[in-house]
Amino acid sequence: MLLMFSVTNIKAQKALISNPDEVAEAAIKEFDVAMQPEGVLYKLKEKQQLKGSYIFDIIIKEKGQVVSVFVVENEGGTLDFQNLLKDAVLAMKMDFKMPKGKRYKFTYKFNF
Repeated sequence: MLLMFSVTNIKAQKALISNPDEVAEAAIKEFDVAMQPEGVLYKLKEKQQLKGSYIFDIIIKEKGQVVSVFVVENEGGTLDFQNLLKDAVLAMKMDFKMPKGKRYKFTYKFNF
């Protein structure tokens, strides 16, 4: 029974990723999922009628928390849409963790 509890506990923990390229790849996959139907960003798009293309530099830290979003480019979208999307991205949390005290930066393009 103790072994079964240990195995269950291990599966419940988030994966630890320390390679910067792997962190960016995992985060990009999560944003891709959020942009699919039933994803949080897709729902935002449908509700607010978001349009345009937005390129953001995103920084995440140790527990997968988005801590910074910098707008690199906005094509065809309004400033209001840009700010709405930026706030939604800042509220997101990735489903993995990184080493304590580390921050990782990557670029993502949101197309609506």
